[in-house]
Amino acid sequence: MRSPNVLFALGLLAMLGVKAASAQPGLGAQGAEGEPHRLQQWLVPSPDPATAAHAVLFRPPGKGPYPLAVIAHASSQNVLRRAQMAQPEYRALAAWLVARGFAVLVPERPGHGATGGKYLEDQGGCDEADYAKSGRATADEIVAAAGFLRKQSFIRPEATVVIGHSAGAWGALALASEDPTNVAAIIAFAPGRGGHANDFPNRVCAPHTLIAAAGEFGKAARVKVTWLVAANDSYFSPAFSRQLVDAFRGGGGKADFRVLPAHGSDGHWLVETGGGVNLAGPELDRALKARSRTPAARR
Repeated sequence: MRSPNVLFALGLLAMLGVKAASAQPGLGAQGAEGEPHRLQQWLVPSPDPATAAHAVLFRPPGKGPYPLAVIAHASSQNVLRRAQMAQPEYRALAAWLVARGFAVLVPERPGHGATGGKYLEDQGGCDEADYAKSGRATADEIVAAAGFLRKQSFIRPEATVVIGHSAGAWGALALASEDPTNVAAIIAFAPGRGGHANDFPNRVCAPHTLIAAAGEFGKAARVKVTWLVAANDSYFSPAFSRQLVDAFRGGGGKADFRVLPAHGSDGHWLVETGGGVNLAGPELDRALKARSRTPAARR
């Protein structure tokens, strides 16, 4: 039997989904630019035709065209936490990228916060977790949002950078395995799913299943991944992340794995802070330089 909180959350998500289907505003910019960095609210497509994804867009000065960076946010299997999730912005990381000439899109995926709708990337319970399926669903959501932005006149359609965090980074690994056209670099901060199993730190739900899925993603990967994890990450520790990256490489994927210094009380959230972005800055710079030398392979 489901608890009253879960039933309430399911009802809330259902109402959000109905709202998205019945009163969907047009895609594109939803208001004027603001601060910082020309922040602007957008609606972008998702794989669910009934649900447009809320997003924030940051831009440098001028008319462009700019290279595009897409940031894929973390997630949760907890339905109530997803329903209450604030719009992800990653302002420190976005500012770092804007300073280097990028337009930065941060889409909120279906099943989260104001976007609402169906949670497409559900991994299932621990015993039957399908991490490969959930990662591919996240990748599809990233592709839908990025593809729409690349059609805008102020965006360069080639050499997009995808930066993922946690479940968003797991989706970015799946995106590498699909070798999407025009993606030149993938940067994954602590990729994985099933961390904090039963809300306990340093426990991963069905770890062998997650490792096997990482190997599956690596089989067809053609975009090199910069894989970053903090020394004090309590979701996917450096030791466990090494097992994931070894499986990804064993499947044929290319990954540059780096352990960043410990940050805050839990380094899993490093990428959400200015100090954490500064710590990761040299690795981010290295990944962007590699992107300029080696464009993504095309299908």
